[in-house]
Amino acid sequence: MPAKDFYHNTVVNALIKDGWTITDNPLYLRLTKGKKLFIDLGAQQLIAAEKGLEKIAVEIKSFRKASDMKDLEEALGQFVLYNRVLSRYQPDRKLYLAVTEEVRKSVFEEEAGQILIEDNLIKLFTFDPIKEVIVKWIT
Repeated sequence: MPAKDFYHNTVVNALIKDGWTITDNPLYLRLTKGKKLFIDLGAQQLIAAEKGLEKIAVEIKSFRKASDMKDLEEALGQFVLYNRVLSRYQPDRKLYLAVTEEVRKSVFEEEAGQILIEDNLIKLFTFDPIKEVIVKWIT
């Protein structure tokens, strides 16, 4: 099983405070021929009696390397792979990338990050690592 991201427990706490129930920690996906993928978290939330459950998967990224662009490339690659696999095996789940509010400002308000959001290649939410709360959902 892969190592947990630096902010793993922070994001778990933020999701719980936001009304989500953690269902998988990690969310395990088995592909044909025995290959395995591990997405950091699976969660669900009761939206309303008539809507039922909303299910999400969350990949947490700390962007702590020397280059934000390298971190973005790695995060995008994982996101695209996990999103395509989820669409086949658990199509009722939406995948989100979880990043700090600081990363949103330094990476996702810049051109490359904006292109990914505007072209609907990535969904994300931001969190405050000190207060352990979700700040913003960007879909």
